[in-house]
Amino acid sequence: MTEPVKAQRADGQRNRGRVVEVAEAAFAQEGLTVPISEIARRAEVSTGTVSRHFPTKAALIEAVLLTVLERLEEKARSLLTADDPGEAFFSYFHRLVIEGTTNKALFDTLAAAGPDSDLKNAVTSAGTALTTALGNLLNRAQQAGAARTDITPDDLSAILVGALAMQSHAIPAPSPHLAALATDALRPHP
Repeated sequence: MTEPVKAQRADGQRNRGRVVEVAEAAFAQEGLTVPISEIARRAEVSTGTVSRHFPTKAALIEAVLLTVLERLEEKARSLLTADDPGEAFFSYFHRLVIEGTTNKALFDTLAAAGPDSDLKNAVTSAGTALTTALGNLLNRAQQAGAARTDITPDDLSAILVGALAMQSHAIPAPSPHLAALATDALRPHP
């Protein structure tokens, strides 16, 4: 007989949320090598608290990735009712390029995970939801005449990956200008 799952106390939920928030910022700024003890210190909790919520660093990375992907998907869904479908799509795509650059270590980890890895499997549904929402934004922009009609959601995914690669190789640092160039390639030809 299995034990019933206990509901997490409010302070436990707050601590978990704070750890994920701090870890996201730390990983984005410093990469994935930030020690758990440092994340705990910044979150103002004990390492035991971090370990109770995330038994491994991989579990914490997974939670951060899921949080980022869910936040991005939620934002994309919220833009589906925007008055200007073109502006909604282009500003969101630009944001994805910038966000992907900011969270490069996280997305590189996901990209490097094997197809059957626990990490890859855990974020598949969140990534699929994000891709679907992005495709819906593209479709609305195309229907409004703001985006090229010869671009499919699969094309868009490839363009996004290319734009992220472009940003990661920018010298001396990632540039909003490069993100704008990638975004402009999605607009209809004059």
